[in-house]
Amino acid sequence: MSRLAQTHGLTDVQREILATVRDFVDKEILPVATELEHRDEYPQAIVDGLRELGLFGLMIPEEYGGLGESLLTYALCVEEIARGWMSVSGIINTHFIVAYMIDRHGTREQRETFLPRMALGEVRGAFSMSEPGLGSDVSAITSKAVREGDDHLLTGQKMWLTNGGTSSLVAVLVRSDEGHPAGTPPHKSMTTFLIEKEPGFGEVRPGLTIPGKIDKMGYKGVDTTEMIMDEVRIPGNRVLGGVTGRGFYQMMDGVEVGRVNVAARGCGVAQRAFELGVSYAQQRHAFGRPIAGHQAIQFKLAEMATKVEAAHAMMVNAARKKDSGERNDLEAGMAKYLASEYCKEVVEDAFRIHGGYGFSKEYEIERLYREAPMLLIGEGTAEIQKMIIGRRLLEEYRLQG
Repeated sequence: MSRLAQTHGLTDVQREILATVRDFVDKEILPVATELEHRDEYPQAIVDGLRELGLFGLMIPEEYGGLGESLLTYALCVEEIARGWMSVSGIINTHFIVAYMIDRHGTREQRETFLPRMALGEVRGAFSMSEPGLGSDVSAITSKAVREGDDHLLTGQKMWLTNGGTSSLVAVLVRSDEGHPAGTPPHKSMTTFLIEKEPGFGEVRPGLTIPGKIDKMGYKGVDTTEMIMDEVRIPGNRVLGGVTGRGFYQMMDGVEVGRVNVAARGCGVAQRAFELGVSYAQQRHAFGRPIAGHQAIQFKLAEMATKVEAAHAMMVNAARKKDSGERNDLEAGMAKYLASEYCKEVVEDAFRIHGGYGFSKEYEIERLYREAPMLLIGEGTAEIQKMIIGRRLLEEYRLQG
């Protein structure tokens, strides 16, 4: 275990879980991650191993077959997994968000139907808010649900579904105006639907098409897709929570968990970049000694390590705040913003330490250099995080009188 990014106050169970995950990362992920990533190959063997470890049920309550662990435990596991290969952490993240939303907001029937199978990894989750040309402006969603008897017909195009192909359950946010008077604010006329589908590409249920994988600069292996809905018939018992018009709040609650996850990913990737940088600096010689002996490199290592520590501390604080039952949108936004920015900077410094070899696909840092930018835009861009942080600060520090 490294000196950096230690978390105090963990239980024996938490320490045991993290040690098991780290051992799995070192033995099963790191040796194969770069090769799989270059081939853009789905890491089926790794996913099977995560299922055997019970990680798909980490935060699902014990009564539904999960481990019933905290957000902090989950975030620390994500940090370890992202240290091995960030794409693998993406595979479990959307699954966790959907399971969390069903546990927190679902009906009893929805919890009993999905959570036991999600804990086993038999049902895999994905969630969808964004649309083409929409970006972070969730209020501008145009996908819609039209009521027909007890059912709803969903139509529209969604974008950026992580696990869009491999998932069998998608939580999707659409506009549903029935029962809401004209002039209702957009965020009060949105509903989350639980869409069950077959894994794969093409038409995966009547009216629902997953066209194929989006070719990406990095974050490979995991499938990122579009989703096209053409009057997909969804029964009323698959409205999350059983009541329309609450989807925006349900999704935002899930996104708070997701932003802690992205912060944890940034921490994990930054840790790995530091490990690669500090190791290479002691092996590479220039001007008669290891480059780690040169002050210019020592300064870089000092800055990198400080950023790893700071990002980890903010991520842990955001997770603990959510676990306490308090609102954590401010802390999650800060953690996501800082961790993603610091991750980019630490990776770039490690890349610079490697010199020309950092540009070679033979070296792991090349993969990290392509992966880090995704964290700057995932779960809301850095600019969106700063807007959230600024608004929340003005709420907290509003002038009186």
